[in-house]
Amino acid sequence: MAKTKSAFFCSNCGNESPKWLGKCPACGEWNTYVEEIVSKTPTQNISYTGAPKQKEKPKLLKDITTDEETRIDMHNDELNRVLGGGLVPGSMVLIGGDPGIGKSTLVLQTVLGLKNKKTLYVSGEESAKQLKLRAERLGYDNPECLIVCETSLEEIFVHIQNVTPDVVIIDSIQTIATETIESSPGSVGQVRECAARILKFAKESGVPVILIGHINKEGSIAGPKVLEHIVDTVLQFEGDQHYMYRILRSIKNRFGSTSELGIFEMQRSGLREVSNPSELLLSQNHEGLSGVAISSAIEGVRPFLIETQALVSTAAYGTPMRSATGFDIRRMNMLLAVLEKRVGFKLGQKDVFLNIAGGLRVNDPAMDLAVISAILSSNMDLAIAMNTCLSGEVGLSGEIRPVGRIEQRILEAEKLGFETILIPNLNLKGFDTSKLNIRIVPVRKVEEAFRELFG
Repeated sequence: MAKTKSAFFCSNCGNESPKWLGKCPACGEWNTYVEEIVSKTPTQNISYTGAPKQKEKPKLLKDITTDEETRIDMHNDELNRVLGGGLVPGSMVLIGGDPGIGKSTLVLQTVLGLKNKKTLYVSGEESAKQLKLRAERLGYDNPECLIVCETSLEEIFVHIQNVTPDVVIIDSIQTIATETIESSPGSVGQVRECAARILKFAKESGVPVILIGHINKEGSIAGPKVLEHIVDTVLQFEGDQHYMYRILRSIKNRFGSTSELGIFEMQRSGLREVSNPSELLLSQNHEGLSGVAISSAIEGVRPFLIETQALVSTAAYGTPMRSATGFDIRRMNMLLAVLEKRVGFKLGQKDVFLNIAGGLRVNDPAMDLAVISAILSSNMDLAIAMNTCLSGEVGLSGEIRPVGRIEQRILEAEKLGFETILIPNLNLKGFDTSKLNIRIVPVRKVEEAFRELFG
Protein backbone atom coordinates (compact mmCIF):
# COMPACT_ATOMS: atom_id res chain seq x y z
CA MET A 1 0.00 0.00 0.00
CA ALA A 2 1.47 3.35 -1.04
CA LYS A 3 2.48 5.61 1.77
CA THR A 4 0.84 8.99 1.84
CA LYS A 5 1.63 12.15 3.65
CA SER A 6 -0.04 15.50 4.07
CA ALA A 7 1.46 18.89 3.42
CA PHE A 8 0.23 22.43 3.77
CA PHE A 9 0.05 24.78 0.78
CA CYS A 10 -0.55 28.54 0.69
CA SER A 11 -3.70 29.23 -1.32
CA ASN A 12 -2.31 32.63 -2.34
CA CYS A 13 1.17 31.81 -3.67
CA GLY A 14 1.35 28.00 -3.52
CA ASN A 15 4.23 27.83 -1.03
CA GLU A 16 4.59 24.40 0.62
CA SER A 17 5.14 23.76 4.32
CA PRO A 18 5.26 20.53 6.35
CA LYS A 19 3.09 22.09 9.06
CA TRP A 20 0.38 24.70 9.33
CA LEU A 21 1.51 28.33 9.54
CA GLY A 22 -0.52 31.37 10.44
CA LYS A 23 1.46 33.68 8.15
CA CYS A 24 2.95 32.63 4.84
CA PRO A 25 6.73 33.34 4.83
CA ALA A 26 6.73 33.71 1.03
CA CYS A 27 3.89 36.20 0.36
CA GLY A 28 3.10 37.44 3.87
CA GLU A 29 -0.63 36.59 3.78
CA TRP A 30 -2.41 35.37 6.89
CA ASN A 31 -4.56 32.22 7.27
CA THR A 32 -3.99 30.97 3.73
CA TYR A 33 -2.52 27.51 4.42
CA VAL A 34 -4.69 24.49 3.61
CA GLU A 35 -3.86 20.83 4.11
CA GLU A 36 -3.61 18.46 1.14
CA ILE A 37 -2.73 14.80 0.73
CA VAL A 38 0.36 14.30 -1.41
CA SER A 39 1.71 11.01 -2.69
CA LYS A 40 5.04 9.89 -1.30
CA THR A 41 5.75 7.36 -4.04
CA PRO A 42 6.48 8.96 -7.43
CA THR A 43 3.98 8.28 -10.18
CA GLN A 44 4.44 8.40 -13.90
CA ASN A 45 4.19 11.95 -15.20
CA ILE A 46 1.91 11.72 -18.21
CA SER A 47 1.65 14.91 -20.21
CA TYR A 48 1.47 16.21 -23.73
CA THR A 49 4.28 14.83 -25.88
CA GLY A 50 4.94 16.95 -28.92
CA ALA A 51 7.87 17.19 -31.28
CA PRO A 52 11.31 17.21 -29.64
CA LYS A 53 12.38 20.74 -28.90
CA GLN A 54 15.95 21.95 -29.31
CA LYS A 55 17.53 23.51 -26.25
CA GLU A 56 17.87 27.26 -26.55
CA LYS A 57 21.16 29.03 -26.07
CA PRO A 58 21.47 32.49 -24.52
CA LYS A 59 21.25 35.30 -27.09
CA LEU A 60 22.12 38.93 -27.07
CA LEU A 61 19.15 41.27 -26.93
CA LYS A 62 20.10 42.82 -30.28
CA ASP A 63 20.15 39.38 -31.95
CA ILE A 64 16.57 38.52 -30.99
CA THR A 65 14.16 39.05 -33.90
CA THR A 66 10.62 40.22 -33.23
CA ASP A 67 7.99 39.34 -35.79
CA GLU A 68 4.43 40.62 -35.83
CA GLU A 69 2.29 38.11 -33.95
CA THR A 70 -0.45 36.67 -36.19
CA ARG A 71 -3.55 36.79 -34.03
CA ILE A 72 -6.66 34.66 -34.40
CA ASP A 73 -9.72 36.75 -35.21
CA MET A 74 -12.46 35.75 -32.75
CA HIS A 75 -15.18 37.38 -34.94
CA ASN A 76 -16.22 39.36 -31.87
CA ASP A 77 -15.16 43.00 -31.88
CA GLU A 78 -15.59 43.48 -28.13
CA LEU A 79 -13.59 40.36 -27.25
CA ASN A 80 -10.91 41.19 -29.83
CA ARG A 81 -10.54 44.68 -28.32
CA VAL A 82 -10.07 43.36 -24.78
CA LEU A 83 -7.59 40.70 -25.94
CA GLY A 84 -5.55 43.36 -27.73
CA GLY A 85 -6.55 42.54 -31.32
CA GLY A 86 -7.29 38.83 -31.20
CA LEU A 87 -6.14 35.54 -29.68
CA VAL A 88 -2.37 35.03 -29.80
CA PRO A 89 -1.23 31.49 -30.81
CA GLY A 90 0.30 29.65 -27.89
CA SER A 91 -1.27 31.98 -25.33
CA MET A 92 -3.26 31.00 -22.25
CA VAL A 93 -6.32 33.10 -21.39
CA LEU A 94 -8.23 32.85 -18.09
CA ILE A 95 -11.81 34.14 -17.91
CA GLY A 96 -13.41 34.49 -14.47
CA GLY A 97 -16.76 35.70 -13.24
CA ASP A 98 -19.74 35.09 -10.96
CA PRO A 99 -21.83 31.92 -11.38
CA GLY A 100 -24.45 32.36 -14.08
CA ILE A 101 -22.99 35.61 -15.39
CA GLY A 102 -22.43 34.15 -18.88
CA LYS A 103 -18.82 32.92 -19.03
CA SER A 104 -19.63 29.63 -20.75
CA THR A 105 -22.12 31.36 -23.03
CA LEU A 106 -19.52 33.90 -24.13
CA VAL A 107 -16.86 31.28 -24.83
CA LEU A 108 -19.18 28.77 -26.55
CA GLN A 109 -20.74 31.51 -28.66
CA THR A 110 -17.29 32.70 -29.69
CA VAL A 111 -15.81 29.31 -30.60
CA LEU A 112 -18.93 28.33 -32.54
CA GLY A 113 -18.34 31.43 -34.66
CA LEU A 114 -14.82 30.30 -35.63
CA LYS A 115 -15.70 28.61 -38.91
CA ASN A 116 -12.17 27.87 -40.18
CA LYS A 117 -10.66 26.71 -36.87
CA LYS A 118 -10.95 23.27 -35.31
CA THR A 119 -11.81 23.79 -31.65
CA LEU A 120 -11.92 21.29 -28.79
CA TYR A 121 -14.32 22.22 -25.99
CA VAL A 122 -13.51 20.28 -22.81
CA SER A 123 -16.36 20.47 -20.32
CA GLY A 124 -15.90 19.31 -16.75
CA GLU A 125 -19.16 20.73 -15.42
CA GLU A 126 -21.84 20.23 -18.08
CA SER A 127 -22.87 17.25 -20.16
CA ALA A 128 -22.72 17.15 -23.94
CA LYS A 129 -26.52 17.38 -24.12
CA GLN A 130 -26.51 20.59 -22.08
CA LEU A 131 -23.92 22.13 -24.41
CA LYS A 132 -25.98 21.01 -27.41
CA LEU A 133 -29.10 22.70 -26.01
CA ARG A 134 -27.13 25.90 -25.34
CA ALA A 135 -25.70 25.91 -28.87
CA GLU A 136 -29.22 25.50 -30.31
CA ARG A 137 -30.46 28.39 -28.16
CA LEU A 138 -27.58 30.54 -29.39
CA GLY A 139 -28.43 29.68 -32.98
CA TYR A 140 -24.85 28.75 -33.93
CA ASP A 141 -23.62 25.68 -35.77
CA ASN A 142 -19.97 24.85 -36.39
CA PRO A 143 -18.95 21.46 -37.85
CA GLU A 144 -15.36 22.07 -36.68
CA CYS A 145 -16.27 22.31 -32.97
CA LEU A 146 -15.66 19.11 -31.00
CA ILE A 147 -17.14 18.51 -27.53
CA VAL A 148 -15.73 16.19 -24.88
CA CYS A 149 -16.76 15.84 -21.24
CA GLU A 150 -13.63 14.96 -19.27
CA THR A 151 -12.01 15.92 -15.97
CA SER A 152 -8.78 13.89 -16.14
CA LEU A 153 -5.84 15.93 -17.42
CA GLU A 154 -4.11 12.85 -18.82
CA GLU A 155 -7.20 11.89 -20.84
CA ILE A 156 -7.54 15.47 -22.08
CA PHE A 157 -4.01 15.33 -23.49
CA VAL A 158 -4.89 12.05 -25.25
CA HIS A 159 -7.89 13.72 -26.89
CA ILE A 160 -5.74 16.68 -27.92
CA GLN A 161 -3.18 14.38 -29.58
CA ASN A 162 -5.92 12.52 -31.46
CA VAL A 163 -7.82 15.62 -32.59
CA THR A 164 -4.97 18.18 -33.07
CA PRO A 165 -7.23 21.22 -32.54
CA ASP A 166 -6.42 24.85 -33.34
CA VAL A 167 -8.04 26.19 -30.13
CA VAL A 168 -8.66 24.41 -26.80
CA ILE A 169 -11.34 25.46 -24.29
CA ILE A 170 -11.34 24.08 -20.74
CA ASP A 171 -14.48 24.70 -18.68
CA SER A 172 -13.42 24.94 -15.94
CA ILE A 173 -9.88 24.67 -14.57
CA GLN A 174 -11.20 23.99 -11.05
CA THR A 175 -12.80 20.70 -12.24
CA ILE A 176 -9.65 19.28 -13.88
CA ALA A 177 -7.45 16.88 -11.88
CA THR A 178 -4.24 14.98 -12.53
CA GLU A 179 -3.44 11.50 -11.26
CA THR A 180 -0.01 12.54 -9.98
CA ILE A 181 -1.55 14.43 -7.05
CA GLU A 182 -3.81 12.68 -4.57
CA SER A 183 -6.15 15.53 -3.80
CA SER A 184 -9.59 16.56 -4.93
CA PRO A 185 -10.18 18.73 -8.02
CA GLY A 186 -10.10 22.44 -7.27
CA SER A 187 -7.50 22.17 -4.51
CA VAL A 188 -4.43 24.38 -4.53
CA GLY A 189 -2.09 21.65 -5.70
CA GLN A 190 -4.39 20.38 -8.46
CA VAL A 191 -5.08 23.81 -9.92
CA ARG A 192 -1.40 24.76 -9.81
CA GLU A 193 -0.15 21.52 -11.38
CA CYS A 194 -2.84 21.32 -14.08
CA ALA A 195 -2.35 24.95 -15.07
CA ALA A 196 1.44 24.48 -15.31
CA ARG A 197 1.10 21.45 -17.59
CA ILE A 198 -1.50 23.11 -19.80
CA LEU A 199 0.78 26.14 -20.11
CA LYS A 200 3.67 23.88 -21.16
CA PHE A 201 1.44 22.31 -23.82
CA ALA A 202 0.32 25.72 -25.13
CA LYS A 203 3.87 27.05 -25.42
CA GLU A 204 5.30 23.92 -27.03
CA SER A 205 2.49 23.32 -29.52
CA GLY A 206 1.47 26.93 -30.26
CA VAL A 207 -2.20 26.08 -29.64
CA PRO A 208 -4.04 28.82 -27.67
CA VAL A 209 -5.93 27.67 -24.58
CA ILE A 210 -8.89 29.45 -22.98
CA LEU A 211 -9.57 28.55 -19.36
CA ILE A 212 -12.79 29.33 -17.51
CA GLY A 213 -12.28 29.88 -13.80
CA HIS A 214 -14.45 30.16 -10.72
CA ILE A 215 -14.25 33.10 -8.32
CA ASN A 216 -14.52 33.10 -4.54
CA LYS A 217 -16.78 35.19 -2.34
CA GLU A 218 -14.24 38.04 -2.33
CA GLY A 219 -14.53 38.31 -6.12
CA SER A 220 -11.02 37.07 -7.02
CA ILE A 221 -10.14 33.98 -9.06
CA ALA A 222 -10.51 30.84 -6.95
CA GLY A 223 -7.42 28.75 -6.31
CA PRO A 224 -3.82 29.80 -5.79
CA LYS A 225 -2.68 33.25 -6.82
CA VAL A 226 0.02 31.59 -8.91
CA LEU A 227 -2.73 30.66 -11.41
CA GLU A 228 -3.03 34.32 -12.42
CA HIS A 229 0.77 34.55 -12.70
CA ILE A 230 0.98 31.48 -14.94
CA VAL A 231 -1.54 32.55 -17.59
CA ASP A 232 -0.87 35.24 -20.18
CA THR A 233 -4.21 37.05 -19.93
CA VAL A 234 -6.77 37.34 -17.13
CA LEU A 235 -10.25 38.60 -18.09
CA GLN A 236 -12.98 39.44 -15.59
CA PHE A 237 -16.58 39.01 -16.78
CA GLU A 238 -18.85 40.97 -14.48
CA GLY A 239 -22.28 42.48 -14.25
CA ASP A 240 -25.53 42.25 -12.32
CA GLN A 241 -27.74 39.27 -13.11
CA HIS A 242 -30.80 41.52 -12.76
CA TYR A 243 -29.55 43.82 -15.54
CA MET A 244 -28.91 42.96 -19.17
CA TYR A 245 -25.42 44.46 -19.47
CA ARG A 246 -22.17 42.56 -19.00
CA ILE A 247 -18.69 44.06 -18.87
CA LEU A 248 -15.50 42.23 -19.87
CA ARG A 249 -12.42 43.78 -18.24
CA SER A 250 -8.77 42.93 -18.75
CA ILE A 251 -6.92 42.52 -15.44
CA LYS A 252 -3.70 41.19 -16.95
CA ASN A 253 -2.61 41.05 -20.59
CA ARG A 254 0.89 40.27 -21.81
CA PHE A 255 -0.09 40.94 -25.42
CA GLY A 256 -2.11 44.14 -25.09
CA SER A 257 -3.39 46.91 -22.86
CA THR A 258 -5.23 46.28 -19.59
CA SER A 259 -7.28 49.46 -19.99
CA GLU A 260 -9.61 48.04 -22.64
CA LEU A 261 -13.25 47.31 -21.91
CA GLY A 262 -15.90 45.23 -23.68
CA ILE A 263 -19.64 45.66 -23.16
CA PHE A 264 -22.24 43.00 -23.99
CA GLU A 265 -25.99 42.80 -23.69
CA MET A 266 -27.47 39.54 -22.44
CA GLN A 267 -30.37 38.38 -24.61
CA ARG A 268 -32.30 35.14 -24.94
CA SER A 269 -30.27 34.24 -28.01
CA GLY A 270 -26.93 34.92 -26.30
CA LEU A 271 -24.64 37.88 -25.79
CA ARG A 272 -24.87 40.79 -28.19
CA GLU A 273 -21.99 43.19 -28.69
CA VAL A 274 -22.71 46.79 -27.66
CA SER A 275 -20.69 48.93 -30.06
CA ASN A 276 -22.11 52.26 -28.84
CA PRO A 277 -23.05 51.92 -25.16
CA SER A 278 -23.83 55.63 -24.75
CA GLU A 279 -27.06 55.40 -26.73
CA LEU A 280 -28.29 52.47 -24.62
CA LEU A 281 -27.29 53.97 -21.27
CA LEU A 282 -29.18 57.21 -21.87
CA SER A 283 -32.96 57.34 -21.53
CA GLN A 284 -34.66 60.03 -23.56
CA ASN A 285 -37.64 60.61 -21.27
CA HIS A 286 -36.15 62.62 -18.41
CA GLU A 287 -36.96 66.05 -19.81
CA GLY A 288 -38.26 68.26 -17.01
CA LEU A 289 -37.38 65.73 -14.32
CA SER A 290 -35.15 66.74 -11.44
CA GLY A 291 -32.33 64.66 -10.04
CA VAL A 292 -30.92 63.53 -13.41
CA ALA A 293 -27.49 64.54 -14.73
CA ILE A 294 -25.50 63.20 -17.69
CA SER A 295 -21.79 62.57 -17.19
CA SER A 296 -19.11 61.98 -19.82
CA ALA A 297 -17.10 59.15 -18.28
CA ILE A 298 -14.35 56.84 -19.48
CA GLU A 299 -14.02 53.17 -18.61
CA GLY A 300 -10.78 51.75 -19.91
CA VAL A 301 -10.14 53.75 -23.06
CA ARG A 302 -13.77 54.01 -24.18
CA PRO A 303 -15.72 57.20 -23.52
CA PHE A 304 -19.45 56.96 -23.01
CA LEU A 305 -22.18 59.04 -21.44
CA ILE A 306 -23.87 57.79 -18.29
CA GLU A 307 -27.11 58.90 -16.70
CA THR A 308 -26.75 59.66 -12.99
CA GLN A 309 -29.97 59.66 -10.94
CA ALA A 310 -30.36 61.08 -7.44
CA LEU A 311 -33.24 61.38 -4.97
CA VAL A 312 -33.11 63.64 -1.92
CA SER A 313 -35.97 63.56 0.58
CA THR A 314 -36.58 64.48 4.19
CA ALA A 315 -35.49 61.74 6.59
CA ALA A 316 -38.53 59.97 7.99
CA TYR A 317 -36.56 58.78 11.00
CA GLY A 318 -33.83 60.34 13.09
CA THR A 319 -30.88 58.93 11.15
CA PRO A 320 -30.77 59.87 7.45
CA MET A 321 -30.15 57.11 4.93
CA ARG A 322 -27.31 57.07 2.39
CA SER A 323 -27.49 54.61 -0.49
CA ALA A 324 -25.53 54.38 -3.76
CA THR A 325 -25.88 51.83 -6.58
CA GLY A 326 -23.01 51.67 -9.07
CA PHE A 327 -21.02 54.36 -7.25
CA ASP A 328 -18.69 54.31 -4.24
CA ILE A 329 -20.76 55.15 -1.15
CA ARG A 330 -17.72 56.61 0.64
CA ARG A 331 -17.02 58.99 -2.21
CA MET A 332 -20.68 60.04 -2.24
CA ASN A 333 -20.47 60.87 1.48
CA MET A 334 -17.37 62.94 0.79
CA LEU A 335 -19.20 64.88 -1.95
CA LEU A 336 -22.13 65.48 0.40
CA ALA A 337 -19.71 66.92 2.94
CA VAL A 338 -18.28 69.23 0.25
CA LEU A 339 -21.78 70.42 -0.63
CA GLU A 340 -22.53 71.23 3.00
CA LYS A 341 -19.20 72.78 3.98
CA ARG A 342 -18.17 74.65 0.82
CA VAL A 343 -21.47 75.47 -0.85
CA GLY A 344 -23.76 75.78 2.15
CA PHE A 345 -26.50 73.24 1.34
CA LYS A 346 -27.67 71.46 4.48
CA LEU A 347 -28.22 67.80 3.65
CA GLY A 348 -27.45 66.33 7.06
CA GLN A 349 -31.11 65.60 7.88
CA LYS A 350 -32.11 64.28 4.45
CA ASP A 351 -32.07 60.87 2.81
CA VAL A 352 -29.87 60.67 -0.28
CA PHE A 353 -30.19 57.89 -2.85
CA LEU A 354 -27.89 57.65 -5.87
CA ASN A 355 -28.15 55.33 -8.86
CA ILE A 356 -26.04 54.85 -11.99
CA ALA A 357 -28.49 53.91 -14.75
CA GLY A 358 -28.00 50.64 -16.61
CA GLY A 359 -26.60 48.62 -13.72
CA LEU A 360 -23.00 49.67 -14.39
CA ARG A 361 -20.42 50.35 -11.73
CA VAL A 362 -18.21 53.33 -12.58
CA ASN A 363 -15.07 54.43 -10.76
CA ASP A 364 -14.15 57.41 -12.95
CA PRO A 365 -13.44 60.51 -10.79
CA ALA A 366 -14.95 62.66 -13.56
CA MET A 367 -18.37 61.47 -12.34
CA ASP A 368 -18.12 63.76 -9.28
CA LEU A 369 -19.55 66.86 -10.94
CA ALA A 370 -22.55 64.96 -12.30
CA VAL A 371 -23.19 63.32 -8.93
CA ILE A 372 -23.33 66.53 -6.91
CA SER A 373 -25.34 68.25 -9.68
CA ALA A 374 -27.93 65.46 -9.66
CA ILE A 375 -28.13 65.57 -5.84
CA LEU A 376 -28.59 69.34 -5.84
CA SER A 377 -31.12 69.14 -8.68
CA SER A 378 -33.25 66.72 -6.67
CA ASN A 379 -32.86 68.77 -3.49
CA MET A 380 -34.06 71.98 -5.15
CA ASP A 381 -36.46 70.16 -7.52
CA LEU A 382 -34.93 71.93 -10.53
CA ALA A 383 -34.26 70.00 -13.73
CA ILE A 384 -30.96 70.13 -15.62
CA ALA A 385 -31.26 70.82 -19.34
CA MET A 386 -31.36 67.65 -21.43
CA ASN A 387 -28.70 68.89 -23.87
CA THR A 388 -26.12 69.48 -21.10
CA CYS A 389 -23.53 67.01 -19.82
CA LEU A 390 -20.78 67.33 -17.21
CA SER A 391 -17.29 66.04 -16.58
CA GLY A 392 -15.03 66.96 -13.70
CA GLU A 393 -13.50 65.81 -10.44
CA VAL A 394 -14.51 67.64 -7.25
CA GLY A 395 -11.83 68.40 -4.65
CA LEU A 396 -12.35 68.74 -0.90
CA SER A 397 -12.13 72.52 -1.08
CA GLY A 398 -14.89 72.69 -3.71
CA GLU A 399 -12.60 73.18 -6.72
CA ILE A 400 -13.14 71.37 -10.03
CA ARG A 401 -10.00 69.40 -10.77
CA PRO A 402 -8.90 68.47 -14.31
CA VAL A 403 -9.59 65.01 -15.73
CA GLY A 404 -7.81 62.92 -18.35
CA ARG A 405 -8.73 62.44 -22.02
CA ILE A 406 -10.98 65.46 -22.07
CA GLU A 407 -11.00 65.59 -25.88
CA GLN A 408 -12.47 62.09 -26.12
CA ARG A 409 -15.18 63.00 -23.62
CA ILE A 410 -16.13 66.15 -25.53
CA LEU A 411 -16.21 64.39 -28.91
CA GLU A 412 -18.46 61.65 -27.51
CA ALA A 413 -20.89 64.25 -26.16
CA GLU A 414 -20.85 66.10 -29.49
CA LYS A 415 -21.47 62.90 -31.44
CA LEU A 416 -24.60 62.17 -29.41
CA GLY A 417 -26.06 65.64 -30.02
CA PHE A 418 -25.32 67.43 -26.75
CA GLU A 419 -25.06 71.21 -27.06
CA THR A 420 -23.27 72.13 -23.81
CA ILE A 421 -20.62 70.45 -21.70
CA LEU A 422 -19.14 71.66 -18.40
CA ILE A 423 -15.46 70.82 -17.96
CA PRO A 424 -12.69 71.90 -15.54
CA ASN A 425 -11.08 75.19 -16.44
CA LEU A 426 -7.55 73.75 -16.32
CA ASN A 427 -8.39 71.24 -19.08
CA LEU A 428 -8.57 74.08 -21.63
CA LYS A 429 -4.81 74.64 -21.61
CA GLY A 430 -3.41 73.77 -25.04
CA PHE A 431 -6.79 72.50 -26.28
CA ASP A 432 -8.18 73.86 -29.56
CA THR A 433 -11.97 74.18 -29.37
CA SER A 434 -12.52 76.14 -32.58
CA LYS A 435 -13.54 73.10 -34.66
CA LEU A 436 -16.05 71.76 -32.16
CA ASN A 437 -19.81 72.25 -32.57
CA ILE A 438 -20.54 72.02 -28.85
CA ARG A 439 -20.48 74.88 -26.34
CA ILE A 440 -17.75 74.34 -23.76
CA VAL A 441 -18.23 75.94 -20.35
CA PRO A 442 -15.07 75.92 -18.19
CA VAL A 443 -15.67 76.02 -14.43
CA ARG A 444 -13.25 76.46 -11.53
CA LYS A 445 -15.51 75.78 -8.53
CA VAL A 446 -18.75 73.98 -7.90
CA GLU A 447 -20.51 77.33 -7.35
CA GLU A 448 -19.78 78.33 -10.96
CA ALA A 449 -21.17 75.03 -12.21
CA PHE A 450 -24.34 75.46 -10.17
CA ARG A 451 -24.86 79.01 -11.50
CA GLU A 452 -24.51 77.70 -15.05
CA LEU A 453 -26.94 74.83 -14.47
CA PHE A 454 -29.59 76.45 -12.30
CA GLY A 455 -29.09 80.17 -12.88
